[in-house]
Amino acid sequence: MRNDNGIKIFAGTASREFARKICGHLAVPLGESQVITFSEGNTYVKIGEKVRGNDVYIVQTIGIDPNNEFMELLFWIDAFNRASVNSVTVIMPYFSYAKADKKDEPRVSIRARVCADCLEAVGVSRVVTMDLHSPQIQGFFRKPVDHLYAANIFCDYIKALELGDYVIVSPDEGFAKNAGYFSHKLNVPLAVGNKRRSAHDEKAEILNLFGDVSGKTAVIVDDLAISCGTLKEIAAALKKNGAGRIIAFVSHSPISDKGVEALTDSEIETLYTTDTIYNPKVLSCPKIEIISVSELFAKTIKIIHEKDSLGELFL
Repeated sequence: MRNDNGIKIFAGTASREFARKICGHLAVPLGESQVITFSEGNTYVKIGEKVRGNDVYIVQTIGIDPNNEFMELLFWIDAFNRASVNSVTVIMPYFSYAKADKKDEPRVSIRARVCADCLEAVGVSRVVTMDLHSPQIQGFFRKPVDHLYAANIFCDYIKALELGDYVIVSPDEGFAKNAGYFSHKLNVPLAVGNKRRSAHDEKAEILNLFGDVSGKTAVIVDDLAISCGTLKEIAAALKKNGAGRIIAFVSHSPISDKGVEALTDSEIETLYTTDTIYNPKVLSCPKIEIISVSELFAKTIKIIHEKDSLGELFL
């Protein structure tokens, strides 16, 4: 017989603080667990309480240390299944390997698909994530994937800033559709950059800017920032085309040291991002402000646990 005594949330090492925030919103304790990294690099995980028959939720982002974080997640899923849980839902706020969604060169791996296969091989029941770099990755899974968006939270925040005459800016054509949602919801114009990236060195070149930004506050929107090269380049192009203030909103921030340096040297006044990744570099940068999305994930867990519809989250 199933022993369902409420929501059980556990945290991987990459998302302990984020998981605590989720538990705070749901008024449930964080599950007891232990992770040890041995001297040779092996990872050991252990569940610290009874979970037999429960629906459990393991919170683990795949962020600034993706290989170790992903392996740890696989071990957690295996441990829960071997402890006879009813289901294992992975709460993966950020999925780093989503950037590797296609075979666009000879002799390369489609790494996002490999990750999906691994998660299913160890027995994942469901995956919850946010703002995948490539939304079609949901189709790599045979198990349900709930794809959340930061856009509504960002739009509310943008409204609260009372920016006056402003324009939404997509750094490139690839994010133009997403940026169009911001533009439509906020009822403001849209400008789009034309970007070229010729190598794997995370350097981008902005070739053109389509849209009128002269005299307006420019609000750049994107899904993630690592080197901040694209953000720096599009901000320079905006200034060249007469934009006034420039701010940016990105869903995920696995920003590197070079990224912090590039952002500091850029025309961007403030970069707003979420807490999907614990990144000390972000916390120490005065130009970055963090907006929590933990409540969105808490609501999602509650809805899933109560077997209700997630449709209300997308209105």
